[in-house]
Amino acid sequence: MPRIVIDVERCKGCGLCTQVCPKGDLVQMSDEFNSKGYRPSKFVDPEKKCIGCAFCANMCPDVAITVYR
Repeated sequence: MPRIVIDVERCKGCGLCTQVCPKGDLVQMSDEFNSKGYRPSKFVDPEKKCIGCAFCANMCPDVAITVYR
């Protein structure tokens, strides 16, 4: 089952990954802040819809997303 892992300390909260997910809102902006003061992205997939396409990882300018297929 595919999943992504976001390195919250590398993420600067640009939100690009939230816009490219073909399955909707599996990647969302967190309500919490990282140690640098940014609101990082978070992976939310309770229904296991992620297909492991890696669009989010390819879009990330901070290389903060790892996709596991």
